[in-house]
Amino acid sequence: MSRPSTGGWYLFLRSFSSSIHSQLPHSTPEANDLFNKVRVLSTSGNIKEALSLFYSTPLLNQSQQTYATLFHACARHGNLKQGQYLHQLMISENPKKPQDLFVTNHLINMFAKCGDLDSARQVFDEMDRRNVVSWTALISGYAQQGRSYECFSLFSDMLVNCSPNEFAFASAITSCDYVCGKQVHALALKTGLIASVYVGNALITRYSKSCEDNFVGDGSEACRVFESMEFRNLVSWNSMIAAFQHWKLGSRAIGIFCQMHGGGVEFDGATMVSVLSSLSESYDGDNADMGLKGCFQLHCVSIKRGFMLKIELATALVKAYSDLGWQVSDCYRLFMETSSRDLVSWTGIITAFADREPESAVFLFRQLYREGLVPDWCTFSIVLKACAGLVTERHALAIYSQVVKAGFEDDRVLANTLIHAYARCGSISFSKQVFDKMRSRDVVSWNSMIKAYALHGQAKEALHVFSEMNVRPDSTTMVALLSACSHAGLVKEGIHIFDSMSMNHGVSPQLDHYACMVDILGRAGLLLEAGELISRMPMKPDSVVWSALLNSCRKHGETQLAKLAADKLKELEPGNSLGYVQISNIYCSGGSYNEAGLIRKEMNGSRVRKEPGLSWIEIENRVHEFASGGRRHPQREAIYAKLYSLVGQLKGVGYVPETSLALQDIEEEHKQEQLYHHSEKLALVFALMNEGSLRCGGAVIRIVKNIRICVDCHNFMKLASDLLQKEIVVRDSNRFHHFKNRMCSCNDYW
Repeated sequence: MSRPSTGGWYLFLRSFSSSIHSQLPHSTPEANDLFNKVRVLSTSGNIKEALSLFYSTPLLNQSQQTYATLFHACARHGNLKQGQYLHQLMISENPKKPQDLFVTNHLINMFAKCGDLDSARQVFDEMDRRNVVSWTALISGYAQQGRSYECFSLFSDMLVNCSPNEFAFASAITSCDYVCGKQVHALALKTGLIASVYVGNALITRYSKSCEDNFVGDGSEACRVFESMEFRNLVSWNSMIAAFQHWKLGSRAIGIFCQMHGGGVEFDGATMVSVLSSLSESYDGDNADMGLKGCFQLHCVSIKRGFMLKIELATALVKAYSDLGWQVSDCYRLFMETSSRDLVSWTGIITAFADREPESAVFLFRQLYREGLVPDWCTFSIVLKACAGLVTERHALAIYSQVVKAGFEDDRVLANTLIHAYARCGSISFSKQVFDKMRSRDVVSWNSMIKAYALHGQAKEALHVFSEMNVRPDSTTMVALLSACSHAGLVKEGIHIFDSMSMNHGVSPQLDHYACMVDILGRAGLLLEAGELISRMPMKPDSVVWSALLNSCRKHGETQLAKLAADKLKELEPGNSLGYVQISNIYCSGGSYNEAGLIRKEMNGSRVRKEPGLSWIEIENRVHEFASGGRRHPQREAIYAKLYSLVGQLKGVGYVPETSLALQDIEEEHKQEQLYHHSEKLALVFALMNEGSLRCGGAVIRIVKNIRICVDCHNFMKLASDLLQKEIVVRDSNRFHHFKNRMCSCNDYW
């Protein structure tokens, strides 16, 4: 969280300067004339002209007031070099004359504001006499540069020499830690300076930061300070809104904004940025529409107030709309309406597209280059994340070449992202290459590699990486390991990891760990044990836990327990189709079509829509999408002809359609036809029709599917890989399947 504005300190310094002008020695008319000209020039920002005028004037006309004015201008503009030269000139022309307190205070302030705290301290230590401004200038400088120890130490020394003012208190509070901040807070109460708005704002920032950084405090102290303030300025309101936003209490932040707006308090762009960031945290899932409505209202207010001219607000608005599920095309249109787009705004729009339309995110990344902008670490991280959602590793390889060119090759965070991207694109070997080349690895690096192996069903390799891990594992590590065991059917190993993770690694089982264990037991047919584990959970099972149990019941045809899991799932997530679809499928598999029909009717009555099965394949740098049935594809007739030809060949080598999976009580022939038209089969056939355009000569066919592959398609792909003598890689919603020579990498355990 940012420190309070230094505007108040400048106002104090200016008023203090004005108050002691009358105490300075009498100046000549020429000196006064020079002082007035320099003051006008420096105040209007023409510091170079002011200095040029000063240097060209005879020494007799260079008054102490003029030196102070120029030091003040150098401080405001951060011009350390000119300030140093001016200081040397002042000393060389008056080597024996004692420096005036007024001028010396401005000199300390100049050095402090320009970041040269060592010089500021040297001038401070050499002073024969100091006042409250002297102390406050250096204390404020230490605070602004984050040198908390020196700041608090100097503030403590100040208490012996003079009474601190509100600005010294504010600087000490924002700079020190929680415990010291409490001590300064108590002193402010004792001296009565707690009534100062600057001290109150500093306390809000201090207590907010303590909570944010997981130090002592729960945020209630910041709220109490805010509520007790007799007078609040814009910084007070913005600090409290930003605090709630950082604490992930978006609804509280919005409540403060409503209170602010209702009370007629003016707000600025910074207020809007914090409130917009809070919207996406407060409204998600079923409440997203309400969040979007709030976003529209804030958008209108921003246009009315002229805030949309500020790029940071436009970027925050795009992010809020994207997080709340607004169409990415609308987000892009809003982005294009922004007059001056910088790297941050480009990174923001790429982030909006990364998860939902990764291809477009990569396109925007290329467009960023055409605009003459240079990507930074954050931009590369986001676009590599987008590459993880693509069919092949081609884009990830291209982006990585840009990473190397930009000098980020050894960046650990980007390497971690690249491991994930390669693994999601099906290239586990590339993930391992990146991991092996890393000079230093953190826990995320190890977790990324373990998760990569888990995703590809290589549990033994995942366990081996874990055995070599030289940093302390965390909760995510345990989830990745349990997931690897689940995909490979390593029940004993999974139980051992779960039972020992708390004692051996200090990781207490959370919801994700229990969900993995339910999946491990359920997949292995230990459904009663999975149910008992759920009943012993120390926390309430969430939808992921019940989904894991429901999927296992579907696999093993357990109707009674499946009904319980489906009911719980519908209760927790009424808009999720999984509970309805899975229990309906179980009934259909058992021939209970009437019960299945009732479930479907209930689903329609609740206005819950099933996620359609979709598959994607890349041909000649273009991604083709297939839906079950394939009726909208322009080449559907040719695809059907090729499909039926392939089905005939596969039947000759043992393919038997799993018609028990059909979801309706219809003729056997129609059941088979339903199975033939599953999206991954259509994608495979289309790849064969364009075999010459596939990468690697068509030896490997890569397909991405949005839901789990069914048993029939799994059998189909195994036989097709042998018949066609090709490796077929299918990434479904759960894992990778590498089909080759009638075998699958999952060993039929998925």
